[in-house]
Amino acid sequence: MESVLQAVPLFLSEIAPANRRGAVNILFQLFVTIGIFIANLVNYSTSKVSPYGWRVSLGLAGVPAAVLFIGSIVITETPASLIEHGKETEGLETLKKIRGVDNVDEEFKQIKHACEVAQQIKHPFRNLFKRASVPPLVIGIMLQVFQQFTGINAIMFYAPVLFQSVGFKNDASLLSAVITGIVNVLSTLVSIYAVDRIGRRKLLLQACVQMFISLVTIGCILRVDLPSTGTLTKLQAAWVVVLVCVFVMSFAWSWGPLGWLIPSETFPLETRTAGFAFAVSSNMLFTFIIAQAFLSMLCHLRAFIFIFFSGWIIAMGLFVVFLLPETNNVPIDLMAERVWKQHPVWKKFMD
Repeated sequence: MESVLQAVPLFLSEIAPANRRGAVNILFQLFVTIGIFIANLVNYSTSKVSPYGWRVSLGLAGVPAAVLFIGSIVITETPASLIEHGKETEGLETLKKIRGVDNVDEEFKQIKHACEVAQQIKHPFRNLFKRASVPPLVIGIMLQVFQQFTGINAIMFYAPVLFQSVGFKNDASLLSAVITGIVNVLSTLVSIYAVDRIGRRKLLLQACVQMFISLVTIGCILRVDLPSTGTLTKLQAAWVVVLVCVFVMSFAWSWGPLGWLIPSETFPLETRTAGFAFAVSSNMLFTFIIAQAFLSMLCHLRAFIFIFFSGWIIAMGLFVVFLLPETNNVPIDLMAERVWKQHPVWKKFMD
């Protein structure tokens, strides 16, 4: 799974033109959300097949794995990868095929130059810790960490348990998870349209406001109403579902896809694989930590679990305001000149 998370965003960022890189890269997140929705739908359907439902649900996970395996065999390499392996003619033809035009000489020269620079780097992991590599490394790792501390995976993993804890029956809780899955998919489609038009920073900041309000409101509803009666009224439970959907919506068009997009486009070619490996490892580590800790935190903190995550949302917003530069429509090979050397904080590392 980690190999897929590392390879696909890098592959998409290398084949996409700069002005469409955001939309193309977010296709990865779109199909992740479609997979989550299908998984929720399968779980809801197989819950009625007792006692073998969970076995059917688990076994069906082999279907997309088989499709992925076959696809990885037939897919073409990126022009940059072909050039790095000495196949310049094939790389040029692949670039023409991807762009749909023959006039790609200027872009090919830029890719070739970047590959030549990358090949001079003998130890990419060692170079990753040089001063000039600090900005993209910090951005890449922190975006992945913050992505998990929104609480999204905890909510998506345990949506049925969460909804049961506020008064939904088993089938209703699984159905509510299906609803959040639909919201997740549709909102990711919004990101494909907006990311290259609005920009990365604006989407992230808008989402911070929306997620913060949603989480605090959910926490307040559960803190005030749940302890007194032990359950919620139908209206209150419906509001919780709506607010969870609003939260998922804001994440799906911002921190979800952009948490993968921005690291994939900020690392220079010479350290991109090593840098993105660190970013993906950070994501996997904190996904594991949150998944393992969430149920215990839910039992101990109860409604305050949402206040806990809302505190992280504030930290995320401050990070975007002060440390995250806008990378929209900037060619990857010009990222250092146009982004890092122009940023008031990160330019100090680019001397």
